[in-house]
Amino acid sequence: MMRLNKFVAHYSTYSRREADKVIQDGYVKVDGEIETNPATQVNEERVDVWVSGKRVARNEKYTVIVYNKPKGELVTKSDPKGRRIIYDTLDKKFKHFIPVGRLDYATEGLLIMTDASRIATALMTSGLERIYKVKIKGAVTESMEAAMQNGLKLDDATAGGHSESEVVGMNFAPFYAYQIQKNKHDYSILKIALGEGHNREIRRFFAHFDAEVADLKRLSFGGIELNNLPTGKTRYLDRSEYNKLRSFLKEEGIK
Repeated sequence: MMRLNKFVAHYSTYSRREADKVIQDGYVKVDGEIETNPATQVNEERVDVWVSGKRVARNEKYTVIVYNKPKGELVTKSDPKGRRIIYDTLDKKFKHFIPVGRLDYATEGLLIMTDASRIATALMTSGLERIYKVKIKGAVTESMEAAMQNGLKLDDATAGGHSESEVVGMNFAPFYAYQIQKNKHDYSILKIALGEGHNREIRRFFAHFDAEVADLKRLSFGGIELNNLPTGKTRYLDRSEYNKLRSFLKEEGIK
């Protein structure tokens, strides 16, 4: 048995939040009857579910792509201010694909996208390694390195965050790894590996040390690499990457 909202999110492109809304708004039928309770238990092997007149097919297949997001694009379905979003660049066949997490407006690099929300959720909430290249204004200090090694807890982590963000405090886990590639008084370059993806986490971390992030690029996620993919272009996962993904999903108990 499975909750109805989980079934809809699991086998469609709706997120769990979107699934809750379409159910509560009366757009979902279960075995021919409108159901408005997201928590209703359904038998995923036998149930017949329709959303807005379209049947939710129990499909185990999924597709995953890599998109090299340029700076100046928002990872969102729409923007009320009319700013450029990733779907303005993506091919029409990927318009229904779900991003795995977000890269902020000024961040570039690897963005994994999939047509299966269960895959997106599993990757977003995982502790899989994310590798970034970071350019900061100023030098890398001993206190920065200590925080990268041991973690950091801030009651006020608003510096470096978006002005409209409601996030205040933040716990920063120890970095999986870091490499200082250049350390100068005017600017420094690091390669860092994290296991989390909090809201503007990297910008907030360095802002605590009065070091503004000048450039930020994600290079890999869970062993899936950006490599030489041109900015604004997409590619499908190769066989070895799909094998890695399947192994991870099997460990998580996800089909």
